[in-house]
Amino acid sequence: MDFTRIKSVTDHRICTITLSRPEMDNALDDLMVSELMSAFQSANRDPNVKVILLNAEGDSFCSGADLSYLQKISKFDFIQNQEDSNSLMRLFLQIYTGRKPVIAVVQGGALAGGCGLATVCDIVIASKETAMFGYTEAHIGLVPAIVLFFLIRRVGEGKAREMTLRGHVMTADEAYRSGLVNVIAPETEIAATSRRMAEEIVKNCSSSSLGLIKELFSRIHGMSVSDALSYAANLNALTRMTDDCKKGIEAFLRKEPIQW
Repeated sequence: MDFTRIKSVTDHRICTITLSRPEMDNALDDLMVSELMSAFQSANRDPNVKVILLNAEGDSFCSGADLSYLQKISKFDFIQNQEDSNSLMRLFLQIYTGRKPVIAVVQGGALAGGCGLATVCDIVIASKETAMFGYTEAHIGLVPAIVLFFLIRRVGEGKAREMTLRGHVMTADEAYRSGLVNVIAPETEIAATSRRMAEEIVKNCSSSSLGLIKELFSRIHGMSVSDALSYAANLNALTRMTDDCKKGIEAFLRKEPIQW
């Protein structure tokens, strides 16, 4: 597929998906959401991809919804708005539940839907100097409805309430203290830091294990304690029978490096 809003490149088992509307602060519209869906689908299906990096061109990660797009949806009826909301929901769900780890690399603003996009990624690396995060929807009469489910899982209900009800913009340090951000790096080092982490996962981790770990995170929330532990025990038993597990144990016992 030829993209107009994003770029997607795979190199050494790392797929880098780049938001590419710097002149519009990488704002989201229906076309960008559709292209992101296609890019993530392709990356998750590609056996040559093990880790996905999500970054952006220009001074902003993603400023939220495009202004012309907001004007457009303000005239939608309920069915149109429902269909449009479902598209964003499917994108967030795909990133969150896909079997490849996704690392968001945030430089500049990640606001409203852009903050939601970072939230659903597995790991968030932020520029110490420029990264900003905010669920600012309430400032213009919207609600961060779709991302709230994921945000509560990431930072807990108390912090999620504060972030969404205030709608304030947080620095990288504030977002890190809240649990939204995993790693802070200097602006000049953020690309190298994110690439190094992706390469570390590629080198050290089994593809099978990565997919199953993401499955665990996707499924155990909402289960009772007994159901969650029963599911985890069954998955653990199945994991021990995979080729990756047998290969890993054999190499470990022989004290040989594992080639993943």
